[in-house]
Amino acid sequence: MTIQIVGIIGAGTMGNGIAQACAVSGVNALMLDINDAAVERGLKAISGSLDRLVKKEKLTEAGKAQAMGMIRTTTNIADLKDADFIIEAATENEGLKRKILKDADGVARPEVIIATNTSSITITGLAAATSRPDKFIGMHFFNPVPMMALVEVIRGLATSDETYAATEELAKRLGKAPISVKNNPGFVVNRILCPMINEAIFVLAEGLATAEDIDNGMRLGTNQPIGPLALADMIGLDTMLSVMQVFYEGFNDSKYRPAPLLKEMVAAGYLGRKTGRGFYVYK
Repeated sequence: MTIQIVGIIGAGTMGNGIAQACAVSGVNALMLDINDAAVERGLKAISGSLDRLVKKEKLTEAGKAQAMGMIRTTTNIADLKDADFIIEAATENEGLKRKILKDADGVARPEVIIATNTSSITITGLAAATSRPDKFIGMHFFNPVPMMALVEVIRGLATSDETYAATEELAKRLGKAPISVKNNPGFVVNRILCPMINEAIFVLAEGLATAEDIDNGMRLGTNQPIGPLALADMIGLDTMLSVMQVFYEGFNDSKYRPAPLLKEMVAAGYLGRKTGRGFYVYK
């Protein structure tokens, strides 16, 4: 089956990034969210991102117009009946994802693959929320999606070879570099990355160095483009906490316990860039 329309559930940071990646690659995107305001914010984010590419002369104004024309929005999940492939990119909450996936499964055509963009939740468990576990897969993009080449393609217990091959082909069509990953909490990249960030939060809480010095140390000492605390603010501290909790429960190992300071900041509503305050303050 030729994939002409990719349905994307969620118009937030990841969802609108995936929609943009589809559109600039000549693939029609159908972006869904719960209300008009959410989809409008998603479209505005895409437009701004494309404007930056135009300014850098990596895209023409005509190219931007063409890409924007490839994106349709909706607030009605029944419209996913038109999609040839569906990617769920909702908040990193297992209960919410299972409900959304069940609803999407109910309207998608039988042959359609449903993928989840989860960064840590078990693919096999999410597949069980659908009637098509053989056509269910993890397709984990990285933020910011338009710039990051990597996609982790994660098989669940029942994922078929055909589903894997079609998903890998779509990732390449979007200009991405897929890697094959087994189902496990956090998969590969976040399994390594998030505990490192969590450890940086422990270091900050213990007063060993300031946030600026921790980040400068990791940037200058390990050649990372962004420090771990600034990266946590970009990811969202609530998302970071959710991931570490999945690790802690999934592995039953104390080395994955979320830093108490991370819990306290999330409780205070200091979630990073999206709220204007995390380990740093943002205008």
